[in-house]
Amino acid sequence: MKKDFTGIFRGNEKGFGFVKIEEQEDEIYISRGNTKDAIDGDEVLIKMIEVSREDKHQEGKVLKVLKHNKDTFVGVFQKSRNFGFVVPDDRKVNTDIFISKKNCGKAKNNQKVVAKITKFPQGNKSAEGKIIEILGYQDQAGVDMLSLVKEYDLPYEFPEPVIEEAMAIKQEIAKKDIPYRLDLREKEIFTIDGEDAKDLDDAVAVEKLKNGNYLLNVSIADVSYYVKENSLLDREAIVRGTSIYMLDRVIPMLPKELSNGICSLNQGEDRFAITVLMEIDQNGKVVSSDIQKSIINVTRRMSYKEVQAILNENEGSYFSHFKRMEELANILKERRKIAGSLELDIPESKIILDKHGIAVDVKKYEMYFTNELIEQFMLTANETVAEKFYWLEAPFIYRVHEVPDMEKIEELNKFLWNLGYKIKGSKDNIHPKAFAEVLEEIQGKPEERVVSNLVLRTLKIARYENENKGHFGIASKYYCHFTSPIRRYPDLFIHRIISRYLENNYQLSDEQLEKYQEQSLRYAESSSDREKIAQKVERDAEDIKKAEFMQDKIGEEYDGIISSITSFGVFVELENTVEGLIRFDDLGDEYFIYDENKKTLQSEKSKKMYKIGDSIRIRVIFADKLTRRIDFQLAVGN
Repeated sequence: MKKDFTGIFRGNEKGFGFVKIEEQEDEIYISRGNTKDAIDGDEVLIKMIEVSREDKHQEGKVLKVLKHNKDTFVGVFQKSRNFGFVVPDDRKVNTDIFISKKNCGKAKNNQKVVAKITKFPQGNKSAEGKIIEILGYQDQAGVDMLSLVKEYDLPYEFPEPVIEEAMAIKQEIAKKDIPYRLDLREKEIFTIDGEDAKDLDDAVAVEKLKNGNYLLNVSIADVSYYVKENSLLDREAIVRGTSIYMLDRVIPMLPKELSNGICSLNQGEDRFAITVLMEIDQNGKVVSSDIQKSIINVTRRMSYKEVQAILNENEGSYFSHFKRMEELANILKERRKIAGSLELDIPESKIILDKHGIAVDVKKYEMYFTNELIEQFMLTANETVAEKFYWLEAPFIYRVHEVPDMEKIEELNKFLWNLGYKIKGSKDNIHPKAFAEVLEEIQGKPEERVVSNLVLRTLKIARYENENKGHFGIASKYYCHFTSPIRRYPDLFIHRIISRYLENNYQLSDEQLEKYQEQSLRYAESSSDREKIAQKVERDAEDIKKAEFMQDKIGEEYDGIISSITSFGVFVELENTVEGLIRFDDLGDEYFIYDENKKTLQSEKSKKMYKIGDSIRIRVIFADKLTRRIDFQLAVGN
């Protein structure tokens, strides 16, 4: 039996870690004394040392660090007379970086800096390094977000040749190509987005046909027309993979000359698009469809809020058109509900920043039915495109979301059992409907948000693949990302494939098929990796700003709901979406017993019980944007 394995080390701020190896689903636990100086993200060689009898988890020991993941780290510089050291922002990096006097440069005490490791830690010796960039003081405007950019090594600026290539593209459409496109410029068509949106890549229109069916037209900016295969723009887009949204700034996949210019479906301007035309019956089934290269001219740019107001008031500009959209969206939503599509009640945060980038308010992002209306149309277009190209056996990138692991479902059921719910199904027959039924049962109840979060954690993470494996979360057999080519590379790649098939009358040579098949595999993998990084950055940006917002709220009391219970404390989420931790020491003078199966906490003397979903009043006792930590204590009277 094989004893040594290679894998990626995932560190924990307490010093221990885990290693994920290809051969098995569960990660291998590595205790603090067995990490052999591995840093989060390093490729390591490990050996198994034991299996825990209690939880059957395997434990391992790092034998050797095979490859360091990175050698530059962002942190706070601490200076003494003859030397300094950098404390990394990433708490999973369990080493300070020693900086000799000659390598300190002009860095001053408590400044945020970028340090490059010149000697990695060994035994009791810390890492050694040098300061390569000074970002500014911790409380200086913009330094927090700039630190994230540097921490994740994000491509913040476009190389000059890429900008030049973008600027060389004309900002009006090429008239010579108009005859080869479906001309929809005389049709009513709308973009419906958030009020702050700048890159408008989807436009929609709904007609009622004589047979009672609906004609849904979803027109998506024809980005691949401008971003040519193998161009500098294309290569840069592959590297970036996705746009990253960091509250007050965007790191776009494409330069603004394209994303906000000729590719953006701006009101009243002729634009090239790829349009999916779908005839949909009264049951929400797509009975026929077609995909065409088109030219459109957006009738009106609308926001979700504006369209919702028109629908609520039953009058206003283009009311009849928006009413048709509402009817069709409700039909599509009902069809998804019957199929078992999951509706998770997890509110998004809206963080308000002042002109200096300081968080001045945190609240729930306001959602309207019109948000859902557009989502239903985009889902339907994505499914239609994915199914068509699946049956064509085309080289393609699918959005894949596989069936969750039975072990995780069983773990979820242990908790749900306490609330009187259960995810039904067997190991070989788990259907989205089983999850959807529970989510429907909890709607409007105090535990709704908590259960939605636990269901989300039980589900697998969606990713890109060049093989179709279905999408569990939306209960769909065929699914892809086609509707956002300005900000996601898989969508741009799919547009290129569609164009090739349309241009060649759906006949590609073996050489072309082989080339695009290889690309689909490579780009699916790289896009999945870039998406993970984007999600981490966006989550970290939110955590920093939420902690910043709470820094001057010390001593204030709020009502919240217990969102999670662990072996070290209770997490509480406030109505404004801010989450903080009540450590056991801040729960009172009593000793508490943690039940891992039921996820409950009970005091030994008074028998006071805390469980997930309970309402609770807290007092803020600590908030620090540098550590991204928010701590609460139980308010008097709980």
